[in-house]
Amino acid sequence: MSTFLYRLGRTAFGKPWLFIAGWLAALAVVVGAVAINGVSVSSEMKIEGTEAQTVLDRVADELPAASGGQASVVFTAPDGERLDTPDRLAVISGTVGDVYDLEKVVNPLDAALGTGEQGGPGTPQEDAPADPPAGSDQGQAPSYQPLVVDGTPVPGVLVSTDGQVALFQFQFTVASTSLTADDVTSVVEVVERAEEGTGITVLPSDSLKAIEIPVGIGEVVGLAVAALVLVLTLGSLIAAGLPLITALVGVGIGVGGAYALSTAVEMNSATPVLGLMVGLAVGIDYALFVVNRQRRLILDQGLTAREAAGRAVGTAGSAVFFAGLTVLIALSALTVIGIAMLSTMALVAASTVALAVLIALTLLPALLGLVGERICSDKARARRRAKVEAESHSVADHWVKGVIRFRWPVIAGVVAILGVMAIPAASMNLGIPTGETANQDTAARQSYEAVSQGFGEGFNGPLLVTAEPTGTAGRVTPELTAKLLGEFQGRDDIVLAAPVGVNEAGDLAVFSVIPTSGPSDEATSDLVKSLREPDNAIAQDNQVQLGVTGFTAIGIDMSDKLADVLPLYLGIIIVLSVLILMLVFRSVVVPLKATAGFLLSILATFGATTAVFQWGWLSSLFGFDTGGPLMSFMPIIVTGILYGLAMDYEVFLVSSMREAHIHGQPARQSVVRGFDQASRVVVAAAIIMVAVFSGFIFSHDIMIKQIGFALAAGILIDAFIVRLTLVPALMAVFDERAWWLPRWLDRVLPDLDIEGDKLLTMLNQQAEATDRQNIEVRN
Repeated sequence: MSTFLYRLGRTAFGKPWLFIAGWLAALAVVVGAVAINGVSVSSEMKIEGTEAQTVLDRVADELPAASGGQASVVFTAPDGERLDTPDRLAVISGTVGDVYDLEKVVNPLDAALGTGEQGGPGTPQEDAPADPPAGSDQGQAPSYQPLVVDGTPVPGVLVSTDGQVALFQFQFTVASTSLTADDVTSVVEVVERAEEGTGITVLPSDSLKAIEIPVGIGEVVGLAVAALVLVLTLGSLIAAGLPLITALVGVGIGVGGAYALSTAVEMNSATPVLGLMVGLAVGIDYALFVVNRQRRLILDQGLTAREAAGRAVGTAGSAVFFAGLTVLIALSALTVIGIAMLSTMALVAASTVALAVLIALTLLPALLGLVGERICSDKARARRRAKVEAESHSVADHWVKGVIRFRWPVIAGVVAILGVMAIPAASMNLGIPTGETANQDTAARQSYEAVSQGFGEGFNGPLLVTAEPTGTAGRVTPELTAKLLGEFQGRDDIVLAAPVGVNEAGDLAVFSVIPTSGPSDEATSDLVKSLREPDNAIAQDNQVQLGVTGFTAIGIDMSDKLADVLPLYLGIIIVLSVLILMLVFRSVVVPLKATAGFLLSILATFGATTAVFQWGWLSSLFGFDTGGPLMSFMPIIVTGILYGLAMDYEVFLVSSMREAHIHGQPARQSVVRGFDQASRVVVAAAIIMVAVFSGFIFSHDIMIKQIGFALAAGILIDAFIVRLTLVPALMAVFDERAWWLPRWLDRVLPDLDIEGDKLLTMLNQQAEATDRQNIEVRN
């Protein structure tokens, strides 16, 4: 491996424009594809195989008008005033009519399929709860009623009894994933005209938020911090600029390629941003590792820039290759779970990692070829000579020797600290953030609160319930529809039920059901599970099979399924990565120790993330004001990425220790020597990753905010507490046994030569042969 990469690095250094032109051509192709195909991403999350998604797919086939994307708009009056004045009623009625006239919005009046009785085949396919009866909750006075203008109800609009709030709920003709930014913007522009000179406040729901690329000033600041760290680490603007250039080229191709494919592959808006996060971080770190090794070889051994570049790619490049391989394994293992949304996210992120590795091994040495000997200035060479004597008294040297000396207290302290940090993870609540958890100054939050106050929290998370007869008749009759409506509304946990329609075959009825509790409440989850029970009273009494779907039910199912598959996923990546690390280090202890350290890191990371985003600790510092559930897929995504990155640091740090050991250093001395050699670049790499991920914490998108925080916190914990503290302590405890490998396994495992020992032997032999030839020529 090292010999092949050495030759590749020297070739790229010697023929830089060939490699640079190839990568620029790839970037140009991606830019052209994006320009031609456009971009199509959605905020919708879908997990195939869940009951909610199965029911929704059935509704889409049998009753398409009921399966389109749902949205709502809230109209509120100033304090002490009402909406039901003649002027305001006319404005609201006109606004609703204008929305219904839009191309992709369902008009309940136009959607009528026949004139049969309500609830039977051929009935109007109404958008629930359009035109619901002025109902009551268990006999109490209604708190809302249909909005009536000139004696005619306005379809889809309810008004609270105090006249302060009106709720307009409507449906699109297509799924949310098929809506363009222009479709959403056209609705918002129409409803916002109702504010002009009326005193009305219009609050579009979160589902009417335009899809944006959630990247802003925070990410720019993160890159600026990364650039500063590179300059301080490498001591040269030229050297510091190379990792930034290569990382930007990598994410340009990877993320640009994802956007280019977004018109053909259903893609969540967070997917390309995740690729951007990971691609930037690993792209900078991998290039830093190679450039730092080249500079060390030039300054320490006096090699030429070309020879040093070849050796850096051969040795550090080997570590980069296998470090990247662990990240790829961790991300690609997500596809085994069988969730299309997660598979797409994982593959996009994995592609940016693969590009980062390829660029570090090809484009980077080509750029080094353009820079030549300028990679190390004369001042840097002079400073290096002056520092050689002081190396044994560096901060890293003092730190690692202190850790080894007090190894048992250090191990106990690290385990105790991370154990305490992990405590909040025991109460981690997974779900999908709603308007309830949005910032108080946003329209989504204000809309949620207005609906809750005017109608009840359940109106923020309606359920779509299907009923299929199981009896011999097998048809939905008007009598059955009426009886089901009565039994739904007879439950204490349901405030309102309204018919949506019946399919043409008459064997599937769809209802809109409004719970008494909010979308993220445990009571709502209990209601969903209760309705799905085959032996529940409503199903048994009416001989029907009930199904439940809708945004709220999808969120509940998503959380449950992801929680179930997380242990399986952990098992897959741990087994595969232990095998990879065993190949790299030719040791049994090192991979097991690395994995145990990661488990401590990830539990502490989940604990910190729960404390901040669910409990609300330090919320104002991170730009939000309300705690709520953690994104359902956040733990599994973060686990995959952090495992790969943690193993990166393990490879970078421990490979230096192994290199010192195989070159004759005793076990504990090799820990000190390897730590001195690698810790500085590991610290720099960790700070860069934290800076890049932290930039995403201040995104307006809560998904990106939570993932960015978890990754930044996880890197801080794993790099500084586990890899730079716990690892040398454990290596000292195991001493020579850390490198133990059964003889039979040693014979079976291939020698990958990560440390470049075979490469060094080959180069020494070539040098000796050259010297002999020179002597013979002189003689």
